[in-house]
Amino acid sequence: MLLLTGNALAQYPDRPITLIVPFPAGSGTDAVGRIFAEEIGKRVGQTIIVENRPGANATIAANYVKRAAPDGYTLFVTTNTSHSAAPWLMKNVPYDPVKDFTPIARGGNLPFILVTNPDRPYSTVEQMLQYAKDNPGQITYASGNSTGIVAGGTLDFQTGMKALHVPYKGTPQALTDLVAGQVDFMFTDVTSGLPFINSGRLKALAVSTAKRSALLPDLPAMEEVGLSDFDITSWNGFFGPAGMDPERVQLLNRSINEVIQDDAVRQRLAQLGFDAFSGPPEEFAQFVQEQYTLWGKLITDAKLGPQ
Repeated sequence: MLLLTGNALAQYPDRPITLIVPFPAGSGTDAVGRIFAEEIGKRVGQTIIVENRPGANATIAANYVKRAAPDGYTLFVTTNTSHSAAPWLMKNVPYDPVKDFTPIARGGNLPFILVTNPDRPYSTVEQMLQYAKDNPGQITYASGNSTGIVAGGTLDFQTGMKALHVPYKGTPQALTDLVAGQVDFMFTDVTSGLPFINSGRLKALAVSTAKRSALLPDLPAMEEVGLSDFDITSWNGFFGPAGMDPERVQLLNRSINEVIQDDAVRQRLAQLGFDAFSGPPEEFAQFVQEQYTLWGKLITDAKLGPQ
C-alpha cells in the first residue's frame, strides 16, 4: 500500500473511482483495463469500477471524460484511437487530445495482427496481395476501431490493392462477420484475435509492426513481406480530465507503475498480448503529442481523413 501524504492525498481516494473504457466489453482494451482496474484498486484502497462507453472511434468516451470533474474519480484508459487517429479521421471531434486531458501513465502497447477468413484462397500476405491484383475491387477489409482503419488503409495505400473498407462499431462485431465470411480480412488487436486464431476460425498472416511479436514469434512482420515502411501498433494509456491535482496524478502514476512492475500482473497482461511498461506522466505527455503528429501523417498520406 502506498503512503498518502499531503492534504490532497490524505483524502484521496475516499470513494470508488470510475474507469471509462471507450470500447465494448470483450475488446482488447476492455480486457487490459479490467486487470489494471483490479490491481490499481488494491494499491489505492478503493474499488475501481469499469464503465464501457463505446462508439464513434472512442470519441464518445473521450468527450465524456473531458467534461467530467478533474477530481481523480473519473479516469480514462484509452488508445491511439481517441488521441492519435480520431482527430484526423473525423470532422469536428469535440475535444483536443492534448489540451483537454491530464496524461497519467502510459500502460504499454497492444500489437495488431492481419487476419483473414481461413476459407479464402491465400495463406500469406503476398498471396493476398496477388489475389487482390487478380480480382480488382473484389476484396474487402473490416475495421472495429481507428487502428484497424489506419492499418487497413495504409496497407491499401502502400500496395495499391484497392480493397473496399467495411467499418464496424467495434472489433467483436467485425470479427464475427470475418469468421462468417462476410468480409475478407482485417487488422485486429492480439487480445481479441488470438482465440479465433487458436481455434482455427481465423488465419493469421502477419503482425502489423516492423518486427516480430514475442507472443507470435512464427508470424512474419510487415517488413518481412516487403512493406518496410509499415509499422503500426496500438498504444494504451491512462488519462484524466484536464486540470487534475498534480499530487493525485503522481499517486495514480506510481500505482500504475507498481502494477506494471508486478511480475504476476505482467504475465497476465502478456497472455493478452499486451506489452506493458511504465514511465512518468511527463514522458507520456510528450509521447501523446508525438503520436498525434505521426498518426496525422499516416492518415493524410493514405487519404483516410474526412472528405
